[in-house]
Amino acid sequence: MVIVLLIILLAVCFTGVIFFGAPYLPTLHKQQDDVLDLLALKPGQTLIELGCGDGRMLRTAASKGLTVIGYELNPILVFVSYLVTYKYRKQVSVRWGNFWAKDWPPTDAIYVFLLDKYMKKLDKKIIQQYKGKHVKVVSYAFTIPTKKPIKTHEALFLYEYK
Repeated sequence: MVIVLLIILLAVCFTGVIFFGAPYLPTLHKQQDDVLDLLALKPGQTLIELGCGDGRMLRTAASKGLTVIGYELNPILVFVSYLVTYKYRKQVSVRWGNFWAKDWPPTDAIYVFLLDKYMKKLDKKIIQQYKGKHVKVVSYAFTIPTKKPIKTHEALFLYEYK
């Protein structure tokens, strides 16, 4: 009975997030470097990752001197992210919850891998949160249908909001 409950809990944690953004798919090291190259952030600048998964992108960004904030809905991955980024705990904040329902802090950039059906909602949220401020956004795999990317690299799309 305990094993069945554990399997159900894991299934909910890893598949339930699809209703809010995307399933857990880790960003590979090469892709992390490509994201950070596109964003061209300087040490001390801030990056938000929406759906930070296992924290590997947070760790890579922090290792380059960035302040990073990751949002994650899956409590198991929040714990993993905390462990993975512990060395950089002064630069990294992992926040558990639905990022759609949160006010995002000031930032220089956002990295996101969402399903296509959420990209218009993302555009509206960024405009709402950062109207009149300069924010760069890199989306993996899916484009923001209402904006033209200023640069692309393989499956990464860079946008600017002003």
